[in-house]
Amino acid sequence: MARYAYERLTAQDNSFLIMESPKHHMHVASTLIYDAGPLRTKEGGIDFERVKAATEGYLHRIPRYRQKLHFIPLEGSAVWVDDRHFSLDYHVRHAALPKPGSDEQLRRLASRIMAMPLDRARPLWETWIVEGLEGDRFAVITKIHHCMIDGSSGVDVAQIMMRATPDRDIPQAPAFMPRPAPSNTELLRAELWHRATLPLEAVRNFRAFAAETDDLRRELAARAGILASTLGMGTKGDETPMNGVNGPHRRFDWLNTSLEDLKAVRRALSATINDVVLTIVTGAVREYLTLRGIDPASLEFRISAPVSVRSEEERGRLGNRVSSWILALPIDQADPRAQLERIHETTQDLKGTNQALGVEMMMQVAEWTPSILLSLGAQAINGPINTIVTNVPGPQFPLYLQGAELEAIYPQVPLLPGLGIGIALMSYNGRVCWGFNSDPDIVPDGTEFAKLVAKSFRRVAEAAGVELSEKPKAGASAPASRKKAKKAKDEAAALGNGSGEHVVLA
Repeated sequence: MARYAYERLTAQDNSFLIMESPKHHMHVASTLIYDAGPLRTKEGGIDFERVKAATEGYLHRIPRYRQKLHFIPLEGSAVWVDDRHFSLDYHVRHAALPKPGSDEQLRRLASRIMAMPLDRARPLWETWIVEGLEGDRFAVITKIHHCMIDGSSGVDVAQIMMRATPDRDIPQAPAFMPRPAPSNTELLRAELWHRATLPLEAVRNFRAFAAETDDLRRELAARAGILASTLGMGTKGDETPMNGVNGPHRRFDWLNTSLEDLKAVRRALSATINDVVLTIVTGAVREYLTLRGIDPASLEFRISAPVSVRSEEERGRLGNRVSSWILALPIDQADPRAQLERIHETTQDLKGTNQALGVEMMMQVAEWTPSILLSLGAQAINGPINTIVTNVPGPQFPLYLQGAELEAIYPQVPLLPGLGIGIALMSYNGRVCWGFNSDPDIVPDGTEFAKLVAKSFRRVAEAAGVELSEKPKAGASAPASRKKAKKAKDEAAALGNGSGEHVVLA
């Protein structure tokens, strides 16, 4: 039995370490906004110690949160080892906005946090508890390195750290007993053995693949074609005002829309949610370029749309199980219906040609030849695009942090080299939360782009003959109707208690 313990990063997880640079931090982030009532202290702040204690109670269910990187000598890849110096005080941090803090001040804080790197000598995550937000709310800003999670596993982590009920008991976790880490000599010896056995592993995998394949020759030819097509995607995309040389700063904007409105548009146009989202983005990009004197018909605007390849058996595991579609948005078309038809045709073709399988195959082969194909796989995802649009389905029921209801969750996707803006969406409890992470050195008016997305949503709905239940508005954290309903609920609870004080039912 080995006297030490570690876990190798997969090739795809390792690719996010390879892509990282001083101006391109490969961490994902989210800004979560909560009702402050159940966690409000007598002094009017947030019970930070309770939140920290609850976080500690869940860490045993996410072992990676107490592990750090250990790089293999003479090799670019790394392994996960337990951090015997783990300190929760370093990772869970307390911040406050000057009361009454606005959503814009919160976005500026999230931008600054996103622009700072994670310390690779420690577990690669941070959580910031932010109080002082107007409207009796507080926020949690999370930052996790992409080598640890993808969108789907990020949702799993969120559901571990929160509950589907407003219970306030703090879980009792087992004591953390860090396992011994291997020495550099032991790691190098294990790596040499791993390399020596790779040919045998490749033969074993091929035999298993051949046994499960009816027409081996045709399947091999098809996969070779997919792989060649994927490698050919790495040409440079057209230059636009949304691309350039990245600076060190970031800006964060958001948009909150109704999921039911999005579904109504989808039904009216007989399309998928993803097709409608890409049509909305197409309209916003087209208008953004037009306002800057660029003829949209004169260039090709390509995006990366991440596609989950996570199986049901892999749910709940950290790490990355994601591939990517590369497609051109039809920004030359002015009519939303024509845009959607083109997008639908393209996405159907991509499903038929299995383009997403190409990047996944490269990452699988990179497990055997990491130094070569891993770089090519990263380039295939990174090289030919103008922006990224990622759409992650979240839980459609309320989540609670120690009794505090989660109102919204705004995701931030990292910017790859040359990208001026990245677009991420997450659906939650009947809402769609859009997050726009931009580089102000390239896109100085990220807020304006968010407004154009809201405008494009209204235009697509009009083309579909759908009357929206609410007017999408960039920067608003929740619709006025939901805020009014919450206020009425609080007032009713106070009246039921016979006093004007805020009442918390634990």
